[in-house]
Amino acid sequence: MTLEFAYYPGCAAKQIQREADQAARAVCQELGITLKNMPRASCCGAVSLRETKPAFAMAVAARILSEAEAMGKDLVTICNTCLQTLTHANYRLSNEPELRDKINAVLTESGVRPYEGSIKVRHLLWVVTDLVDPRILSSRITKPLKGLRIAGFYGCHSLRPEEIFNHTTQQAEGRHLERLIRLMGGVPVEYVGQDRCCGFHVMLSDKHEMHAMVAKNCLSAKDAGAQIMITPCTLCDMIMGSVQQIAEKSVQRTINLPEMNFAQLLGLSMGISKDQLGISRLHVDPTAALASVGLA
Repeated sequence: MTLEFAYYPGCAAKQIQREADQAARAVCQELGITLKNMPRASCCGAVSLRETKPAFAMAVAARILSEAEAMGKDLVTICNTCLQTLTHANYRLSNEPELRDKINAVLTESGVRPYEGSIKVRHLLWVVTDLVDPRILSSRITKPLKGLRIAGFYGCHSLRPEEIFNHTTQQAEGRHLERLIRLMGGVPVEYVGQDRCCGFHVMLSDKHEMHAMVAKNCLSAKDAGAQIMITPCTLCDMIMGSVQQIAEKSVQRTINLPEMNFAQLLGLSMGISKDQLGISRLHVDPTAALASVGLA
């Protein structure tokens, strides 16, 4: 199976979370996954645009999907919010012909190729765990994690709504992060909060609530024995890492839970250098946890 995709990293991975993009590209190169850049793609608009200007948001998403379709590739992303936004639009455009015709009329008027609804939207985590040959993936793990206790934080936007994400019915042993953690030689930590919102989407409306959400999620994982947290979302990644020390003050407890993008930890287990993976950009130093399994 040829693993080539139109690559849509999302805005965060182009700016504040550049290390997630670095790690994704490095891991894909090792696994033989080809990521084709989408030079004309814009911001997906995220939830805010979908709530305030739904027709405009649908046209923005259709334009992005059309670019990937013109490349003849399914679209892959590393941002859960981009994933949800584009998957939701793709679901409606593929199942509502009248809506697609209306949106395509807008695209045509703007000189954009109409979208035919022929592609899928995927997350890179799903590609790695579902589409890469497990034997190839296992053979690339040259520095296994030797029982490192890892909390997978899914966040909410790759799981909901269920009508567009039908894999959410899987049991814990079959879910993507848990499978990847085991394959890397780590131990998945089960805890309350792994599928909750990270707090990003209340950042502007209620920063105190956002701090409390970050603290609650991280402490739940830490109290369950996690040594490191990984997430497949650049926005969750940003919040759970950069806000953690501020969040400590809201609960008057030290958290100190190293958090990173799933591709960064996967890259470390594959022997990719820390510089290539942007480990120095992490907000909570993972050295002690990594040293415990010989990766520091």
